[in-house]
Amino acid sequence: MRIKRYIRISAEGKNIYDFINRIHTENFNCFSQYCRNDVFHAQIYRKDLKRFKALADECAVTVNIKEYPSVSRKVSKYRRRFGIILGISVIFIIILYFSQVVITIEIEGNSSVSDDAILSALDDMNVRKGTPIRDIDFIRCENKLMFTVEGISWVGMRYTGNRLVIQVTEMVEKPDMVNERLPCNITADKTAQITYTSVYDGMLMKKVGDYVFEGDILISGVTSDSTGHVTFHHAMGEITGIYTENTSFSENISEKRKIFTGKEKIIRNLDIFGLKIPLFSGKNNFESFESEENINYLKIFGKYLPIGISEKKFSETAMTETVITPEQAESNIKEKIYLYEKNFTSDTEIISRDIKKNIAPDCITYNVEYTLKGDICRENEIYVK
Repeated sequence: MRIKRYIRISAEGKNIYDFINRIHTENFNCFSQYCRNDVFHAQIYRKDLKRFKALADECAVTVNIKEYPSVSRKVSKYRRRFGIILGISVIFIIILYFSQVVITIEIEGNSSVSDDAILSALDDMNVRKGTPIRDIDFIRCENKLMFTVEGISWVGMRYTGNRLVIQVTEMVEKPDMVNERLPCNITADKTAQITYTSVYDGMLMKKVGDYVFEGDILISGVTSDSTGHVTFHHAMGEITGIYTENTSFSENISEKRKIFTGKEKIIRNLDIFGLKIPLFSGKNNFESFESEENINYLKIFGKYLPIGISEKKFSETAMTETVITPEQAESNIKEKIYLYEKNFTSDTEIISRDIKKNIAPDCITYNVEYTLKGDICRENEIYVK
């Protein structure tokens, strides 16, 4: 499509050649001229059309005109539509404004230091969403962030359009030097009967078949030779035993639970740089409720602007009493037992389980005594002067 407005003309008449000569002598901007069957064809600018028609009338020539599609022609149709012009102007002003202020702040490179700590420090330096980029002293902000935010060793700030990027490098703390070979004894973690022993370092104090109480020394980290010389060891070994554990599982037959009544209230706010302007009237009168909130930000040319509509939904709740059958209660208890054994006894062998059922008017309880076989070792450090 052409930018300028062009007119295609076709002229004919007795004085056609006189008309053509006048065009040339009066310096018309005329293009693509040719004659065919005593008809003159050419192109002229739209602005010369009035003068061209006057010349044709003087020469008694008939002129047919046709205008080509052009950008100027389309724009001219809307020259009196002030709403469109005003809308385009407002959009242009908005784009110009938001291209010069901070719209989004992105933080990269942090793991232990939270985004909130960095954003709070920036806020103290008047750097936040809506701050003109030209007002930000990047060097001062970088230095101040390193001194005010604990755990940061280096900061770099840059901007791309209206996006402010904060790149940080965190301090690496010196690891604690832990001596994993400190002298220790292996003691019994449970009261049990020993079924297996294997000593890697230290002196075995109990044998297979012995009954031990919780706290008894199984492998000693203190040894002495025939001369009386004492040596301290980091006792290591593997000792398993059979022991018992008791636990209980309960399920209420009647239980009060919170349910949704189906009543809802939605309030909306216009969110501009975090400032909320109410777009509703009235208030939430629910005595008990749960709420959820989301914000839909305005998006222009793939960029989100800090202007949007926040919507908060309140859902009314009420307490209700739920009654289940004893069979359902027992089924729930068996599921709890299954999950307990899967999560807490997976590294031991269940030899047996003795279940005692206790039924009350409002509750059913299973008291379970487990007989287990597994590791019974626990390290106890030896304090040497």
